[in-house]
Amino acid sequence: MGDMCANSGHARGAGGGSLSIAAVREVRIHDTLSGELRPLEPRNGREVGIYACGPTTYARVHVGNARPYVVFLLLKRFLEHEGYDVDLVVNITDINDKIYAAAREAGRPSDELAREMAQAYVEDTDRIGLGRPDHEPRATETIGEIVALIETLIEAGHAYEAQGDVYFRVRSYEPYGRLSNRRPENMDQGEDAGSEGLKQDGLDFALWKAQKPGEDTAWDSPWGRGRPGWHIECSAMAEKLLGTDFALHGGGSDLVFPHHENEIAQTEAARGEPLARIWMHNGMVQMANEKMSKSEGNVFQLAEALNRYGPPAVVAYLVSGHYRQPIVFGDEALAEAARRAERIRNYAREAPGGEPGELVTTVGERFLEALADDFNTPRALAALFELVAEGNRSDVPGARGALEEMLPLLGLEALLAADVVAGPEAQRLLAERESARAERDFARADRIRDELERLGWEVRDTAAGASLIKRG
Repeated sequence: MGDMCANSGHARGAGGGSLSIAAVREVRIHDTLSGELRPLEPRNGREVGIYACGPTTYARVHVGNARPYVVFLLLKRFLEHEGYDVDLVVNITDINDKIYAAAREAGRPSDELAREMAQAYVEDTDRIGLGRPDHEPRATETIGEIVALIETLIEAGHAYEAQGDVYFRVRSYEPYGRLSNRRPENMDQGEDAGSEGLKQDGLDFALWKAQKPGEDTAWDSPWGRGRPGWHIECSAMAEKLLGTDFALHGGGSDLVFPHHENEIAQTEAARGEPLARIWMHNGMVQMANEKMSKSEGNVFQLAEALNRYGPPAVVAYLVSGHYRQPIVFGDEALAEAARRAERIRNYAREAPGGEPGELVTTVGERFLEALADDFNTPRALAALFELVAEGNRSDVPGARGALEEMLPLLGLEALLAADVVAGPEAQRLLAERESARAERDFARADRIRDELERLGWEVRDTAAGASLIKRG
């Protein structure tokens, strides 16, 4: 999986597609490092390299993990629509303290668990239906590049070895802290207990860790057997595939410190130039005002959400809030997203073709300008629903073509597909559910509904009776 090149297939050539009016549309993204909206700066006028931090494969991914995956794949689609050549890298961290801990608890080899969870991540995110990033490097496949980068840092005086560990000398890099704007006393690196005695300074962080008892996966290095620290993995993977000074580095806002702060320090200290020009961070998915993370124990697995609500509803939920803001997860939020998706699907069935009129042109331009302005998907959705609302009131020539261009940029092209007729097994289960309801055996009716959901069908109860809608 180290180099899975699967284009999303939505590039439209320079200047965008039929909705585009402006010959060149400036794309601006909020840069965490400067705190400002900054124009995207491609190489050679068209080439945009994007590196987004992917999951650590110690458990099945949750809906929170899906947010950056969706944000950056959709950003790639939009930039390709605008005529850019995009190279998207989303890594897989398959060697990490959390993997060791999870493997010990499960009584399994850590490399076996990491491979299994990486495959589950690919399977779950495939179901979202957005294609794959251009590259999905794994940390374990980049050990040579990681060791070479550490050696460069040691030679330059920015790192030192201590009993088989190697640490980055934070005070050797004067700008440290400018991404997170943290004071030194608030810079807890969150590293293993026991490392303090090996560090020259408590601020320093690990680039390489000597193998410890119970750690069953390790590699040879100039400092003895061990494995890389988390932060150096991403610096090396990004540079291997995109070089340095590429257009945009992304990830969740929880990675600003220490992960991205340390990536910046490592690469700039070793190479003398920035790792990326813009640092783009998405907000967290929250439950009960806490971010969703595996360690919090409030996980709603992505696979379960896809089973229950279908990919269009999950994507509609994830793009309903601005990427920089946290979004609250819950059944009602997903149910509301499913209702919005169904409104679009219902209108798409009847949307007229033909040449676009003034409304389609105006709405289309607002839609694209919203995405160009810090990838504002809620504003883009508002423009889309303006078209849907007007189309439900009157005939809107060109609406079908507009939907065919707009919906893929929000990851909702599945809503354009023709309705799927349920097969005999699904129809049989629906009839059994109706019999159970007639007999007021609601527990059995609910079990049958759940079974239909597992088979990919949503039961829609209306005044005319129950029907089955295929989940996207």
